[in-house]
Amino acid sequence: MPEGGKLTDQVYSNPYFGLTYTLSGDWIRKYDGPPPSDSGYYVLALLQPADTFKGAAGGSILIAAEDLFFSPTQAGDALQLINFSRHNLQASYKVTREPTRDRIAGHSFVRFDYVAPAAGLHWHVLATQIRCHIVQFVFTSRDTKLIEKLIQDTATLKLPDEAGVEAGTGGCGAPVCVRDYARDENIVAKVDPFLRDRNYNPIPVRVIIDEEGKVKHIHFLSAFPDQARAITDALLQWKFKPYLRDGRPVEVETGILFGQTPPNFKAPPATVAADKIRTTQHY
Repeated sequence: MPEGGKLTDQVYSNPYFGLTYTLSGDWIRKYDGPPPSDSGYYVLALLQPADTFKGAAGGSILIAAEDLFFSPTQAGDALQLINFSRHNLQASYKVTREPTRDRIAGHSFVRFDYVAPAAGLHWHVLATQIRCHIVQFVFTSRDTKLIEKLIQDTATLKLPDEAGVEAGTGGCGAPVCVRDYARDENIVAKVDPFLRDRNYNPIPVRVIIDEEGKVKHIHFLSAFPDQARAITDALLQWKFKPYLRDGRPVEVETGILFGQTPPNFKAPPATVAADKIRTTQHY
């Protein structure tokens, strides 16, 4: 489950994304985040300074993820998603650093900084892709030195080998994620779910298909209980062509949208060419 991460002894760990993040100082998780949205946005953790925090100003660390299978932006990677955020930033905010490539803990990230001048609040965003999700670390504070210290601390991040700005499509022990794999040409057998009462809402579902083409795991991002039961009963009867990687069948993870399809929004193209983006590295 993407939302299954925990903070224990100043270490945030998330088995689904295969990441661990060791925090310096006293940070706590006061509140659990809301459930994932039907567009696949997760609040994985919202961390705040403990009462023992020493500093001129506090702040927060938001760890979030956006599912590329269901995102209304239709972004294809971390750079496109952050550029979408940049182009849709409200006029009351000021950009202090355009989306640029960064290298942290041996992996590529996109960094984007902005400020609310009236409030004196700064946001610094780091984003990378894991399992077809854009995982973001959002640091907020009035103290820019604190934010830079927190960004330097991200050198402790441990991520799966496949994580990266344009990579992050599974493998390395996780299922390979493939957008729209549940197309007719890949389905051998199919049973449509019977949604008797509620069929007006979008029902985004992630499934893991095993090497034989059987549905191994079903994860509902948003659904009523009766919808989840009906769709589960149907999906367990589906059969897919095995997904081949390097000529061998492997597990594949994909998304299926049941119910009413929401309107699509196209993300603007990435405006910063990859070969023109400034690259930095943290050690």
